[in-house]
Amino acid sequence: MRCKAHVRFGGRAGETDLLKDRHRALVRSRTDREGETIYLEADHRRHAVVEDVIRDLKYGVGLNHLPSGRFAANAAWLVLNAVAHNLGRWVRRIGLGEQSAPMTTKTLRTRLLSLPGRMTSSGGRRQLHLPTEWPWEEQFSRCLANLRAIRLQGTPIKA
Repeated sequence: MRCKAHVRFGGRAGETDLLKDRHRALVRSRTDREGETIYLEADHRRHAVVEDVIRDLKYGVGLNHLPSGRFAANAAWLVLNAVAHNLGRWVRRIGLGEQSAPMTTKTLRTRLLSLPGRMTSSGGRRQLHLPTEWPWEEQFSRCLANLRAIRLQGTPIKA
């Protein structure tokens, strides 16, 4: 099949607008979906996000090895992993914005959660000191400022 198309694949790192001739094979096992090949392929790529989430849960959060031989313990482990994964996604989305580049949980942990800084306190105020040449300082500072700007329901605004 030869196709020349302009399709935007969003949501995956390294994928941008494409406009070029490409040759590829497309094997369809489902006949209940009608439409042009290029739109079916774009739809398939959009659905592929689920596979990325499963991979991230397995290798980024620790779901590839269940800790126990007991069902209840493994069920609790699964729930805690799903909560940790969702919290990480929301930290990235709210803290860095919807247009930020997607990142795995491992990358999020490396850049934003495992900080190479130190906490100090003076006069009852705590301060975080980050290394001067830390490559993700701007990204971390922006994320922290955005998260701090969220006003929780029912909490008074401090003057």
